[in-house]
Amino acid sequence: MRKQVLIAGGGIAGMAAALGASHAGWDARLFERAPQFSEVGAGVQLGPNVVRRLQAWGLQKALQQVVALPQQLVARSGINGKVLASAPLGQSMVERYGAAYVTIHRADLHGVLHQAAQQRADIFINPGQEVSELLGTERVTTIRTSANKVVEGDALMLADGVWSKLRGPLLGDSSRPRVSGHLAYRALLPMTDVPVGWRSNEVTVWLGPRMHAVHYPVRRGEMMNIVVIIEGPAPQDMEHWDHAANAQALEQALKHCSSNLQDLVRSVPAAGAQWRLWPLSDRAPLQGPEGMAKGLVGLIGDAAHPMRPYLAQGAGMAIEDAAELQRALAMDDLEVELRLRRYAINRWERNARVQARSIRNGNIFHATGPVRWGRDLTMRMLGSQLMDLPWLYRGDGSSASSL
Repeated sequence: MRKQVLIAGGGIAGMAAALGASHAGWDARLFERAPQFSEVGAGVQLGPNVVRRLQAWGLQKALQQVVALPQQLVARSGINGKVLASAPLGQSMVERYGAAYVTIHRADLHGVLHQAAQQRADIFINPGQEVSELLGTERVTTIRTSANKVVEGDALMLADGVWSKLRGPLLGDSSRPRVSGHLAYRALLPMTDVPVGWRSNEVTVWLGPRMHAVHYPVRRGEMMNIVVIIEGPAPQDMEHWDHAANAQALEQALKHCSSNLQDLVRSVPAAGAQWRLWPLSDRAPLQGPEGMAKGLVGLIGDAAHPMRPYLAQGAGMAIEDAAELQRALAMDDLEVELRLRRYAINRWERNARVQARSIRNGNIFHATGPVRWGRDLTMRMLGSQLMDLPWLYRGDGSSASSL
């Protein structure tokens, strides 16, 4: 009799978990609060470590239809706009790491995973039903949904994000995610509305005092994703935060930055587009495998290890988690609890390293004074070496590449 995993949350982590479980020979029952999946979010960068995982699930063709393939990573001074360093992407990444470095709209990535899940007879998606309560985790996992349905499974994966309601009761941890003090302004523009000088097939990062910005193509190069992150308190009433005020506040925060960056930022409201504002939150890096599994319940993605976006690996680590979950669930000679324990043991250290490195990168990106000068000098001298990350791109903490 096939085993069954229940999955709380239908975002990227949840869909990836369902695919991993399915490829391991399990049935997956996924429960998602939203009644339907929508076009939310902005851009996502996927390194070759992540693209290899998606290829192992047979998603190469689906990805090729929606991704952009940037050819270069460029770092610029946020103050004067001068190039500090550059590193090749494109074919160079394929030759070094066995897969491309791609950029993609978050909704397109979710769509690729969702479509793949729908095509598998052993994945059952239940929209409009949130896992509201964990009733038991003894010999089986038992949940109650927001539709008041009680469902049993052999295991449960929490994929309900950084603000997971189920994580605390499971782990006995009442702490809330940490407010980082960083605000992310995000916008998407048709490439035809981008100032001509910045219509490029590159990932460009601007580094300035207490801020940085990044922009890159998505949707086959038809759109540009723009993210500006500044330091400051979040608005208290986010639901009624005015989009026009977003633009004004951002432009004011960048008044000492490069005129070219300011022109790019002003092009968003000029094109009739809107800035969306997200306060960034995370948790301290994982301290051990107990942060990713307890008994018959595992955690995946942001529910386990929310991280700041300064290594562009949030979605990537969730997909890597799912690849390792696949390997663990396929260990039929082990009890389910031991399989989840193996999953957690094999993932927590890599996730903790990425969490810590992301925090460190944020401090470097936003450096001021002598530290900023030293950073800029070092990047001019060693930039391409500093921007290449073999430890990240070459491995993923699992053996899923052999599948």
